[in-house]
Amino acid sequence: MSSTLYDKDYHLWLQETVQLLQDGQLQELDIPDLIEEIQDMGKSQRKAVKSNLKVILWHLLKYKYQPEKRSNSWKSSIIKHRKRIRDAFEDSPSLKRYFNKIFDQSYQDSRELALAETGLSIETFPLEYSFTIAEILENKSL
Repeated sequence: MSSTLYDKDYHLWLQETVQLLQDGQLQELDIPDLIEEIQDMGKSQRKAVKSNLKVILWHLLKYKYQPEKRSNSWKSSIIKHRKRIRDAFEDSPSLKRYFNKIFDQSYQDSRELALAETGLSIETFPLEYSFTIAEILENKSL
């Protein structure tokens, strides 16, 4: 099995790929690995949005349904992850469609996390989310 520059030195492969693109030497490009990298970039952005959304929802649930344990740590985490999602939407507005697509499942996942962490009964956390998009993405709910 032959090993390509992509396999041996990823950073150098990136530098050389950029240079080939800038020089217009398209015939010299490592097309299969370049395609893979571009696809992975999109996957990475989607995973980040999903992860940040779950953290926000998780902390909002704890914040709302366990007020006696509210902490600045929860607040700062919510703010940090909101900013990450807003930045992602600013860079890639099309991610808003993905956000809407994964919202329901992300809420259910966050509900499970909140249940596990708080020890509260499952009935405490509504099956359907009760947060507006503004409460989730803006600093108005704390």
